[in-house]
Amino acid sequence: MKVIVTGAAGLVGRAVVAAFTAQDKLVAAFDHAALDISDESAVVSTLASQSADVVINCAAWTDVDGCEFDQQRAHRANARGPEVLALACRKVGALLVTISTDYVFDGEKEGFYTQRDQPNPQSVYAASKLEGERRAQTSWARTIVVRSGYIFGAGGTNFLSTVVERARRGERLKVINDSFGTPTYAPHLAQRLYRLAELDLPGIFHIVSAGKGVSFDTFARTALKIAGLDDELLESVPLASLNRPAPRPRNSRLSCLLSEAIGLEPMPLWTDALHDFVSQGLRASQSRAS
Repeated sequence: MKVIVTGAAGLVGRAVVAAFTAQDKLVAAFDHAALDISDESAVVSTLASQSADVVINCAAWTDVDGCEFDQQRAHRANARGPEVLALACRKVGALLVTISTDYVFDGEKEGFYTQRDQPNPQSVYAASKLEGERRAQTSWARTIVVRSGYIFGAGGTNFLSTVVERARRGERLKVINDSFGTPTYAPHLAQRLYRLAELDLPGIFHIVSAGKGVSFDTFARTALKIAGLDDELLESVPLASLNRPAPRPRNSRLSCLLSEAIGLEPMPLWTDALHDFVSQGLRASQSRAS
């Protein structure tokens, strides 16, 4: 299996490169500087020259608030980009796996969102990601859409990935207590993407770590407890108090209707994944100190 990974410099992209490389697959990794997925000629040329069997699209503009102020950039990266990749994959006969988001839902549902639920994006970011899903699937039948959310892992720049490090520095942190999602560990997500690529079954999959889902507040306090840190630096606040430009869903917890049906094993619990993540971070810090 020859694999192209776009957005390879990001949190998920790096995890995907590692997961496929660990399976002894040939991986060609491209960050945004090396390949802009909205550049049709560059994408077509790259896919043709690489003779890839699978393309894993981790490229996106994920600045949720930034997208509100630059709709053209959001559309180019998150909607047009997956469409261009799908058209190029169709030309060479490659499977496309593209990453989407839990934010395509409006958050008004109680419980978990499944593939049966109707998306209703509330932000420019979410609308552009949903458009990217639909354009990719329309352009190429061999497209797998993977929705995920609350992703954390080594090297990430988001709150979930940096909360322990910031707490160790003594930073005071505001943590949202009334917004809920399903945390997802990037290495486990990447491993599941590998399995989906193996199965080659087009469709929409919701891939998140197992568990009931939590607020940012609960996630952060759990992470600090695992790390042996005091949570007194955390200030619990409602989402509305932050006055963010882009609306977020109050609830974006995901559950997949297809994974068990096609024989995929359950994902590990997010709490177990968090233990692994915090332990790795602690070992890395000790290594740097020595």
